[in-house]
Amino acid sequence: MKKTKYMQLALLSASLMLTTACSDDFLEVQNPKGEGLEEYYTTPEHIDEALTAAYDPTHWPDWAFDQYNALNIDAEVMGDNFWVGGSGLSDMATWHKLSNYEANQNETLSSLWTVDYHGIKRSNDVLKYLPWCTTMSDQDKATTEMQARGLRIYYYNNLWHYFGNIPFYLENIEAPYHAPQLKADDVYEKLISELESIIESNALPMRWDDNNAGRISQAMCYMMYAEMVMYQNDETRFPKALEYMKKIIDDSGEYGLVDDYASIWETSGEWSRESIWEVNYNDAGNERGWTSPLAIGGTVMPTLISPNGKSVTGLHNNDGWGFLPMRQETRDMFADNDKRKDATVWDLSEETYTERYQDTHLWLKKYRAQDANCANAVGDVNLNYNNNLRVYRFAETLLNAAELSLRTGGSAEGDAKTWLNMVRNRAGLASLATVTVDDVLTERHLEFVGEGKRYFDLVRAEGIAGASAKNKATGVLKPTDFTGWKGHESDQGRIGTWTPAKKYIPIYQNELDSDPSLVQNDDYFTK
Repeated sequence: MKKTKYMQLALLSASLMLTTACSDDFLEVQNPKGEGLEEYYTTPEHIDEALTAAYDPTHWPDWAFDQYNALNIDAEVMGDNFWVGGSGLSDMATWHKLSNYEANQNETLSSLWTVDYHGIKRSNDVLKYLPWCTTMSDQDKATTEMQARGLRIYYYNNLWHYFGNIPFYLENIEAPYHAPQLKADDVYEKLISELESIIESNALPMRWDDNNAGRISQAMCYMMYAEMVMYQNDETRFPKALEYMKKIIDDSGEYGLVDDYASIWETSGEWSRESIWEVNYNDAGNERGWTSPLAIGGTVMPTLISPNGKSVTGLHNNDGWGFLPMRQETRDMFADNDKRKDATVWDLSEETYTERYQDTHLWLKKYRAQDANCANAVGDVNLNYNNNLRVYRFAETLLNAAELSLRTGGSAEGDAKTWLNMVRNRAGLASLATVTVDDVLTERHLEFVGEGKRYFDLVRAEGIAGASAKNKATGVLKPTDFTGWKGHESDQGRIGTWTPAKKYIPIYQNELDSDPSLVQNDDYFTK
């Protein structure tokens, strides 16, 4: 496993920035050593500290500011692959509310808002300090600038996907810390123009070396670009997005599919040839604990999504919390000869353990809690697994390219078919003779179970004429009876219905209270 070395500087860098959870104080930067900021940020080493601090919030969502918000779980609970689970409806009530499309201003992804605005603020800090450093080469300055700007896009992209209509600023704001709230479409235009500028600078490498794995790369920016224009259904930019996907596929020589799908999810599979961007976690030397959630270390996500009290070799301390039990329909959609089935579905149908709410005895195997992934943790072990979060993979590049090719007039007999069949063949499935956009969406469903992609695919498919009902939100995100483990059939299933009004979730009431100019996403509350 390749863990980027500079990530371990995060705690030191963060100490230069005063951060509090429930106020705007984090927008003020103070150097506790007493040296003026203009004097401190004049060396490449100190600029890199600021940049490392800007990367640090990428690690926080799984547990920060008193809420669990692992990015893949946040999306999956609103999709059609999993139930929420846990000990009951009051256990992570926010996820249960989101799953039923009945979130409110008090039950929403409040910490995700806080985490991403911390990241935006820190990225802006880097851009402010960078001109003060006169000893850094022009090339290093350009690379640092584009990393900070790319990180800022990443944080805004998370906020835009969930909240849509958000405060937006490219320079840190001053007291009283109120930024203009833009409509979702306007946020998109700002972000995509900024991302085009970053890409066109060509300041970033297509892929970083192993010691720097985890930095923003050109390929990662290409993937964000395609993701954003496809979610927006911005057909005017589809040709450019396709061009970027082709650069990763054809021009770089840096990326490709690995032969063994299951190997992707092993520690040894992190930062493989297939990986375009991951969020790094490390169990060794962890300082993260239940009283210090923002410190460096591992992730709690495997604990969240593993069964409780399961005595099985490799499952750490039988300490799963039982969130995200897999739907039986998810297991059943895989063909028996699809190699992704065994790598994705942890089937405990014949096992006995402590069943929790909505238990199906089916779990996500990709990120299950294993002793090997926390063996080096010291204290609060269940919070410190070393499982990296896989954000963008080469398989997604191929499927993006296939869809974009078909939706820009490309022939299903040409590249689109080649790209989609590369993914199918790796899974052990036969090639398709012809390919449609709906085939691509179906393949994405199979390929990315548990990776936080499916819900957003269902939502964006509302604007795709060629998508079938099974690949549209209005087709599948509706009340569903729970078909669970024997003896637990009375557990609640999904009781709410998704509508286009649910695309953007409610903004947290505390944020509305702190800025009276903020406008709630009131459409969400329409029935």
